[in-house]
Amino acid sequence: MNRYFKYILLITFVTFILLIAFLQFNSTRSIDRLIAGNESLLDDLTVKTTLQRLQTDIITLESKVRGMVIDGTAADTAHLDTELTRIRSTLQELSILRSDKTIAPLISQLNELVDTKIRFDQAVLDSFKTNGRVAAAQMINAPGSKINIDAIRSVITAIEGLHQLSVTASIKEADSNGRKAKAMGTVMAILAIAASLLAFAYVTLKMRQQQRLIARLDSSEKKAREAAMIKEKFLANMSHEIRTPLNAILGYTNLLQRQNLGDHSKEYVEVIQRSGENLLTIVDDVLDLSKIEAGMMRIEPAPFSMRGLVHSIEAMFHSRAIEKDITLTSMVDEHYPDTVEGDPTRLTQILVNLIGNAIKFTEKGNIAVHVMVDGIIENTVNTAITITDSGIGIAKEKLEKIFERFQQAEDSATRKYGGTGLGLSIVNELVRLQKGSITVISELGKGTSFKILIPYIISTETARQAQKKNDHPIILPVSKQGRILVVEDNEINQGLLKHLLSDWKLEFDIAGNGVEAIGLLRHRQYELILMDIQMPEMDGYTTAQAIRNDLKLDTPIIAMTAHAMAGEREKCLGYGMNEYISKPIREVQLRQLIGQFINLQQPAHTTLRNDESPVYSCINLQYMKEVSGGDKQYERTVTDLFIDAIPGDLDGIEKAWQSGNISLLRQIVHNMRSSISIMGLNDKLDTYLDILEYENLSPGTYASTYHAIQSICDKSLEEAKMFLRAIA
Repeated sequence: MNRYFKYILLITFVTFILLIAFLQFNSTRSIDRLIAGNESLLDDLTVKTTLQRLQTDIITLESKVRGMVIDGTAADTAHLDTELTRIRSTLQELSILRSDKTIAPLISQLNELVDTKIRFDQAVLDSFKTNGRVAAAQMINAPGSKINIDAIRSVITAIEGLHQLSVTASIKEADSNGRKAKAMGTVMAILAIAASLLAFAYVTLKMRQQQRLIARLDSSEKKAREAAMIKEKFLANMSHEIRTPLNAILGYTNLLQRQNLGDHSKEYVEVIQRSGENLLTIVDDVLDLSKIEAGMMRIEPAPFSMRGLVHSIEAMFHSRAIEKDITLTSMVDEHYPDTVEGDPTRLTQILVNLIGNAIKFTEKGNIAVHVMVDGIIENTVNTAITITDSGIGIAKEKLEKIFERFQQAEDSATRKYGGTGLGLSIVNELVRLQKGSITVISELGKGTSFKILIPYIISTETARQAQKKNDHPIILPVSKQGRILVVEDNEINQGLLKHLLSDWKLEFDIAGNGVEAIGLLRHRQYELILMDIQMPEMDGYTTAQAIRNDLKLDTPIIAMTAHAMAGEREKCLGYGMNEYISKPIREVQLRQLIGQFINLQQPAHTTLRNDESPVYSCINLQYMKEVSGGDKQYERTVTDLFIDAIPGDLDGIEKAWQSGNISLLRQIVHNMRSSISIMGLNDKLDTYLDILEYENLSPGTYASTYHAIQSICDKSLEEAKMFLRAIA
């Protein structure tokens, strides 16, 4: 029924329109007739007046003629001519009645009688002039003189009678036409009201349907957003949870590789390391893919140096290329602009993926990265980047599907080289997000060449100065042990790094933010910088840019951040940093990274204390015990810092919310992550902290989230105080 409703409604509407048009036509015709009848009535009134005037004029003429004869006065010829002219003019006006067949004979008779009367009066006047008053009087008094005037009166009366009948008929017709027009007007008004009500009902129905549809769409969209957010949060949490043990696995695997192992043991360790790295890559790919599907992958333009970015990536793959005895070279066209605006993080991710694949699928030969200018339009440079290798190549029939998800050139590639087939799909999506294109040319056994075209805006700002190719590779370890600069604003993290660096017999200085770090770097030389990303006054990205651009220093920088999200490492590299470590900081992983740049003499702790400690329901002391290595003083210090910091953080969050300062609230929440990590509270609080830091907050969401955080923190503070009393 619903399917035919719109057709029924359309037919009804058209019928209404045609009916109203028909009624309007008839109404207009009735009104026209009414107007014509009214005009006819006016003409009838005019005719009656004209007949009366004719009769009066004839009687007046006769009276004047009689008066002149009786009085014997001379005739006023001009005046009489005027009277005669008016009588003839009146007769002419009455000629319109000839259209009525019943009146036409009377009009002719009237004309004859009037002409006879005029001739008789003219004859009387002529006799008066010629024969005198007596002769004229005899003519007037003759027996037949009055017959003519009586006949004229009789004819006029007859004409008036017949004309009155015509007037009466016109009045009746006018009444009839008026009633018809009124009736049709009423019907038209009723139909118009009915049509308006029908149209209003239809529009109202459609509006209600549209509102219900919009409500359903809003609900569906909200559910989709919530599902995407839940999925993203789940994947982020899972990524974090998977990364933590993976980092430990890879870290300890690296330590094992430094030991004197037998052939079988060494092979086992290599398999463990390779499997761990593959698993970490899969986690990154799945997280990136989910972000792209959810539309949460954002392109964030920023000024950057293409030469510096390419050189950093070349340095990053330097050791892997040497291990496989592959020559890795890069070249940027000399005409390419020094600074462009684009997303260096996504470009780094693209190049890392493609170069990583090239190294993986190339057993011998070379890999070349070329950046060329493919045309400049106004202030936009079309950037052509080619990555060419001499690897195993791709069959022609496989090229069309190479950018599809879970596709690889050969089924055996997964078994031999690893991977999920997501990398090139993600690269393709990232290139498309930047309004670019990617093509591939390949031949089995002769290598592969990927070509990327991405438009970048030529920037007028000064970007990081690219490191020269003849510099020493920045990721290679140096042969000396130097001083380290720690840039960290969180006191608990400061205490952790003090403890670890002191235990490793390393000299160091601590800066509370980027501004302090720049001041120290102006007056002292450091061999390595540990850089927190989010800090007040000047964050880690800005500080790294200042170190590279303003101070012109190539001191290695290791970034420290509370989130291990996909692409974070590439983003740090894009800003001129050299390595990246996620929080909470693991001793083995940090020592491994520092060991890439500085020789470490002091051996790392390889065992943990086995002393018994109370079991707590909230706090988890495993991480603290792992870091402290049995140092009671360190444990007391960081516990004191935790007890002092958490109430202030909670109070700061509440005040920031009450004042509407969401930016400050998010900053406090981010800093709070470092404070809670020492007590092992990330598992319990990260979900709630993510809501406050990343989601759009409503009063209800904030209240429930804050109360959950406050409840966990209150319990954790009680347990921390219990622990502090136990080790006092």
